[in-house]
Amino acid sequence: MKKLLILSGKGGTGKTTTTAAFIRFANAQAFADCDVDAPNLHIVSSFAQEPTISDYYGSEKAHIHSESCIGCGACMQACRFGAIKQTNGSYAINEYACEGCGVCAYVCPSSAAALQPDVAGELTLYRDSKIFSSAKLKMGRGNSGKLVTAVKTALTDAAAPETPLAILDGSPGIGCPVIASINGVDLVLIVAEPSLSGLSDMKRILHTADMFQTKAVVCVNKYDLSLDKTNMIIDFCKENNIPFVGQIPFDKQASKAINNGMSLADINCPARDALYSVYQNTLQYL
Repeated sequence: MKKLLILSGKGGTGKTTTTAAFIRFANAQAFADCDVDAPNLHIVSSFAQEPTISDYYGSEKAHIHSESCIGCGACMQACRFGAIKQTNGSYAINEYACEGCGVCAYVCPSSAAALQPDVAGELTLYRDSKIFSSAKLKMGRGNSGKLVTAVKTALTDAAAPETPLAILDGSPGIGCPVIASINGVDLVLIVAEPSLSGLSDMKRILHTADMFQTKAVVCVNKYDLSLDKTNMIIDFCKENNIPFVGQIPFDKQASKAINNGMSLADINCPARDALYSVYQNTLQYL
């Protein structure tokens, strides 16, 4: 199975729009949404069967068993994160402030405070004629990289070994979910925007992919909004031997299709035609 990961330096560049179109163009049988902080690929994906949803357990967090608590307050005094509050004589954990350090459990004389597995998010797996793996990180949790790895593992385990191509929608930026997404893929397509910040973001992702010795190619979305900046991106790619696979024009019809929950591959417009050319060029590097 070849794995194509689509990334962007920031949100709003057209990464998910590109991913959804690629899935249609390729008639991909396996795909995943690795943007676990804000997954939205499911909006333009339809499945006949209801998904399987399961809890994802990340790091541990503290819990105070009220029946064992003697009300001494040692846990609250020892907590450096201010995650323990007293209300009407009883103590409780603020799950968003708790860092799972375990100090409260260490100092508690009655063993009322203890660490327990924390539900850090939800894993979702759609399975009929196609496999779609996704997840949503729970608010305030720091396990995004691990959850992305779980998304990819679920996709690989569910898809048939002979599945030729898996398309992954990554997260914007270069943080933990992006690093977990890049690990083990065959090619990264970077969707850049024609601006100075777009050029800078592209360089950061290229450097990150290079650290993993993962091949990367570049395209520019809405290139005609700034031809000068588009040419700067193209020149940078030429100077650094980075394949440039195409440019997509700004197209109001694309926005209408997205707002209607449609893939850009489903309509006839200049942006769709340009994106199909980008798709064909990208496959050559896979």
